[in-house]
Amino acid sequence: MSPPIDLRGLRCFVALAEELHFGRAAARLGMAQPPLTQQIQKLEREIGFAVIQRRPRKTALTDAGRALLEGAYRILREVDDTTEQARRAGRGESGRVTVGVPPSVMLSGLPAAIRRFRESWPHVQVVIRELSTAAIAEGLMQGRLDVGLLREARQVGDLDVEVLFAEPVVAVLPSGGRLAARARLSLADLAAEPFVLFPRHLGADLFDRLMAYCRNAGFVPRVVQETTQWPSVVALVEAGLGVSIAPACVERVALSGVTIRRLPGLTTLVSVCAPAAAVAPSAAALLEELRRSLRGPRGTPATGRSRARE
Repeated sequence: MSPPIDLRGLRCFVALAEELHFGRAAARLGMAQPPLTQQIQKLEREIGFAVIQRRPRKTALTDAGRALLEGAYRILREVDDTTEQARRAGRGESGRVTVGVPPSVMLSGLPAAIRRFRESWPHVQVVIRELSTAAIAEGLMQGRLDVGLLREARQVGDLDVEVLFAEPVVAVLPSGGRLAARARLSLADLAAEPFVLFPRHLGADLFDRLMAYCRNAGFVPRVVQETTQWPSVVALVEAGLGVSIAPACVERVALSGVTIRRLPGLTTLVSVCAPAAAVAPSAAALLEELRRSLRGPRGTPATGRSRARE
């Protein structure tokens, strides 16, 4: 079996093939001429044929040398590309970050935050998994997700949960109803109305928060219709099946037959959990972009890293 070709020898050969002069090639490579000659001789032994014609006033490639040069360019380019890919991965500038997101948070400032992250980290693939908060918590604990955004999550196993912002809660009303005509509204005003909501198992923490608000207002909602997506909730309200309460982000999917009213003093917390951020630079960078983009103007920011609390 022939010995493998040494990459250093290939680089020396390419420099010599382009310069066709041992002195100039050695200077280009930052080495003395004798070691360059030794590298070419070693390469020729490995191939079994001469690659350079040595003449007193002229150096030229042999047929074997011309064939080798074409392949050498390809090999060295692939080696350089692979090396750079490995370096990017080591710096966190490539690879993949998998993010779990509840459907409602997709209606927040998250898409803009992801776009800004991708502009700064173009070689990192961001994979969005639209899941319930319960499924996101499970995915984080089992290592299937690198970053998770959650509604009202108080903790995720032993992982840190960091509050990003507090989003207002709104009433979603049919535009033709008596409640929609009011300029100001309290949650208690909805007590006698039928409700459209999502099933509790899709987001127990948010569901329980909304139910607690209703109980504090003196009633338990009479839920007549359940659906799994906020746009569907809005559509069913427009159809006259009932009213709803929801995070303020549903304003982005409000229909012409629906009126949105803020409910004073009611909010829902959006948190982030990123266990991979400690070891993956790309996940840490995404977490930082989420902090920058989603805190502040969109709600009340958390102060420092802590577990989300009521």
